[in-house]
Amino acid sequence: MDNMIKLAIVGYGNIGKAVEEAVKNSDDMALSGIFHHNDNMNDINADVVALCTPTREVQFFAEKFAKRGICTVDSFDIHNQIFDLRSTLIPLNKESCSVSIIAAGWDPGSDSVVRTLLLALAPKGITYTNFGPGRSMGHTVAAKNIDGVKNALSMTIPLGTGIHRRMVYVELEDNADFSCVEKNILSDDYFAHDETHVIKVPSIEELNNVAHGVNLIRAGVSGKTHNQRFEFNMEIDNPALTGQVLVSCARAAVRLRDEKRFGSYTMIEIPPIYMLPGDEEQIIRTLV
Repeated sequence: MDNMIKLAIVGYGNIGKAVEEAVKNSDDMALSGIFHHNDNMNDINADVVALCTPTREVQFFAEKFAKRGICTVDSFDIHNQIFDLRSTLIPLNKESCSVSIIAAGWDPGSDSVVRTLLLALAPKGITYTNFGPGRSMGHTVAAKNIDGVKNALSMTIPLGTGIHRRMVYVELEDNADFSCVEKNILSDDYFAHDETHVIKVPSIEELNNVAHGVNLIRAGVSGKTHNQRFEFNMEIDNPALTGQVLVSCARAAVRLRDEKRFGSYTMIEIPPIYMLPGDEEQIIRTLV
């Protein structure tokens, strides 16, 4: 038990529950506690905390734990704000001798690693990331937080070449004005950059599905050779994969901390082997 990585969970929705399952299936980890957003977290005793809160709450908790010298992992998913979050956390991590791994989901996250590798294989070219069809957790949470929304489901529909349609189904609170709800969803940064349709339904439970996936294509040039084409596909349970990525990155965060490489990292900055348990030499012999 003394050699186990102690992990605490903050936030116990779909992702928090998936992290709990992944920890319980990891021989090198032990769950040290589960905390809701409004719990007193001053007594958390953990090597690393998995922040399973809505994305817009991540920075608050990441800063809070970084100042206390506790490592964190999160699945922050607003792409154009990731670098700013990283820049904010780095000095806090370095001052407190801790590590934060941010945007550690599957996109951003593991897909980012695939895109980085394909860019190295074909430095000139175009990459298209096509999501879905499936439920986007970040977009769904954003829709749920709109005033007048009782429950919501945001489905991502791929149109090809990295273009997507957002189908947002909303179950309204009593006396809520649908036109006002629709306007606020369409203006939210999660939806403002894609074709988005807001649809009123009597019940979300009849529609709910956590399946998702990605089709990632790069067409480019290796050296002077054109017509290089790479394709990566996956079909997943969204929370389960996000939870597993968080747990794997929690392992990496502790290793980086032990090596005194304090700071804030995205997944493309971390050696993949740091995310795996077990003997490093055996892993290399097996996978290389």
